[in-house]
Amino acid sequence: MTPPEARPAAPYTLTKLSWRTAEFLLVFIGGPLLILDLRRPGLLFAALWIGASVAWFSTRTQTRSPHNTTHELKNIFIRFAVLAPLIALASWWLWPETFLILPRQKPRFWAMIMVLYPLLSVWPQEMLYRQFLFTRYAPLFRKTGALIAASAISFGFAHIIFLNPIAIVMTVIGGFLFARDYSRHRSLRFACLEHSLYGCLIFTVGLGRFFYTGAAWHHH
Repeated sequence: MTPPEARPAAPYTLTKLSWRTAEFLLVFIGGPLLILDLRRPGLLFAALWIGASVAWFSTRTQTRSPHNTTHELKNIFIRFAVLAPLIALASWWLWPETFLILPRQKPRFWAMIMVLYPLLSVWPQEMLYRQFLFTRYAPLFRKTGALIAASAISFGFAHIIFLNPIAIVMTVIGGFLFARDYSRHRSLRFACLEHSLYGCLIFTVGLGRFFYTGAAWHHH
């Protein structure tokens, strides 16, 4: 029997593609804009987790394990070993006053973020912007490069809620890296691992203030 992922997809009519396009815009453009307009942290967290739960339910049969686990892990850690010192150096050079501010001044809070951030924030983001987007909207973008670009740009746009360009630029770049890797291995676990590494690094070196709704929403 031919495995489901090997069967040719049913052709999409223009009407179905139009509805899928509207749905994409509503979720990935309308969602962040609505959250920004309402500016309620509780709504942000609820929307992220409800959306990710629905995404998981609709794509749960599409998950698969990478063929070469050792190779994929090696790629993730080697790239992080190269980029992490560069990110830390740039943080120290541009914002020396906040470099390592959390581990230095609030070590317990920093340790809590290191544990909770991957669990509470990374998984729903990767579920929505990698697994769900790549699975449900593949008929819209068709080519892998277009899917990667859609994932990276929409991921960056979601961070408009933090009201600063640094968060958007960093997440577009990060989103491109995560999406490019995901397009190859299609592993949500590996995507979460990679996202967690860079996210925890950002909070450690002092860039976390660019990803804090409290600071953004109370000063605008």
